[in-house]
Amino acid sequence: MSGMLTIDATRLLSAVRLIVAGFGSSDDEIDAVATHLVDANLTGHDSHGIGILPRYAGAYQESGLNPNAHVRTLLDTGAMLRLDGGAGFGQVIGREAMALGIARARQCGCCIVALGNSHHLGRIGAWAELAAEAGLVSLHFVNVISRCIVAPFGGSDARFGTNPFAAGVPMPGRPPMILDFATSLLAQGKTRVAHNKGELLEPGILIDDIGRPTRDPRYSVIEPFGAILPFGAHKGYGLAMLCELLGGALAAGLAQHGDDTGQRRVLNGMLSVLVDPAALGDRAAFEREVLAFTDWALASPPREGVDKIRLAGEPERESRVRRLRDGVPVDATTWGQILESARQLGVDPRAVARAAGTA
Repeated sequence: MSGMLTIDATRLLSAVRLIVAGFGSSDDEIDAVATHLVDANLTGHDSHGIGILPRYAGAYQESGLNPNAHVRTLLDTGAMLRLDGGAGFGQVIGREAMALGIARARQCGCCIVALGNSHHLGRIGAWAELAAEAGLVSLHFVNVISRCIVAPFGGSDARFGTNPFAAGVPMPGRPPMILDFATSLLAQGKTRVAHNKGELLEPGILIDDIGRPTRDPRYSVIEPFGAILPFGAHKGYGLAMLCELLGGALAAGLAQHGDDTGQRRVLNGMLSVLVDPAALGDRAAFEREVLAFTDWALASPPREGVDKIRLAGEPERESRVRRLRDGVPVDATTWGQILESARQLGVDPRAVARAAGTA
């Protein structure tokens, strides 16, 4: 089993900035990518945090990731925007796409943003958080063009990606509700984390290369590949299909219909729907009902073994507080892979280790 390191969040951010500089990124891009990745770790989503840097380095070396790219508008009809990400860092492309959509939703009352050809968008909940900060309700349907890693309901091999869905609802005087999840039982990055730690998965999550149930996460990480199962049987499968059809076919003009195992790049399409509650009706009434309902739901007496009822987004906020105080846990295998990716990018791994305090 891999050992664990605990790295101060501020020092970790400094170390990741050094690595991202190796892509030739501008200062603004370095800040956007490093901040987004470390924040994913802070929220407890290690699958979308710094551990993905080796994948990014491989994509860059294969020319599948284009640093310093910016979003390009292909279609603008007022309340609808079609955007192209130029295979740029999704942490930059996603933020730029949301800025355009938020501005247009404030102007028109709503906006549909169809984003295609973005490299990995990272934690999708971050984009719902941006919309909620602007007072907007948002829905986000995302597809993944990469190696297939999720099986359809009843299927014995992988046919699509983890196809995440996210939504955000602003709440007056309180943090927003942020719902963010993969449509698979587990995000692929979490199987990578388990593999690096030498841990087994819970039963019923994964099948091996011939369709048999397995707990070994290696079948999602190294060949021969198996597949992760969708959550909720046909329900998660149906939502995954919807994300592929809306985020992929509709928004990006590119859906998964082949198994590309030879490239490291991860392309995302995302269909985002942004709505200003004030433009749709009485914002005060909306906010009143939001608080009344959530108070009612959260007042349910916890079952045995549950400390309290939480709203979606609250576990991430609790994790951020805890990890800012105590540090970010990183398994030694993942950290070693990150240092190797720094070397591949021409960055001195010793400088990265010193910045993180792990040298």
